[in-house]
Amino acid sequence: MALEIEHKFLLANNDWRKQVSYSVQYKQGYLSAVATSSIRVRISDDHAWLNIKSATIGTQRHEYEYEIPLSDAQEIITNLCRKPIVEKTRHIVIDDGNTWEIDEFEGDNKDLIVAEIELSEVGAVFSTPAWLGEEVTSDLRYYNNNLASHPYSVWRDHS
Repeated sequence: MALEIEHKFLLANNDWRKQVSYSVQYKQGYLSAVATSSIRVRISDDHAWLNIKSATIGTQRHEYEYEIPLSDAQEIITNLCRKPIVEKTRHIVIDDGNTWEIDEFEGDNKDLIVAEIELSEVGAVFSTPAWLGEEVTSDLRYYNNNLASHPYSVWRDHS
């Protein structure tokens, strides 16, 4: 069983940009989202994956991911996934030995930037960089699955 343990944060400033090691573009669409799980297809460059995640609120969720043919993923996103498609650039930042994934969203989620850190165990201690803002791990609005059905452009002015 695969278990994902992560924390999500907003950013306090743009100082993290000076620490970016590399960036990757993602396009992902959601096939299904029910009370217990979500199923998505994700494309990056010439690779694609099918991902199944439990819809658990908090730092710990079950996650399963399988590589699939790129052409299949493109057809699935175009023909089967609900709209809007979630598009983002993921910036990888190493800070104090920790790997941060900072997602800068585009399209209907433009202007949203979220930092995530994945941990090896629940309760693991990690340092918080000065550029890190409010923790939003328990706020469902910031989960990619919810951004596909309730984009940031719709709710950001009504927070």
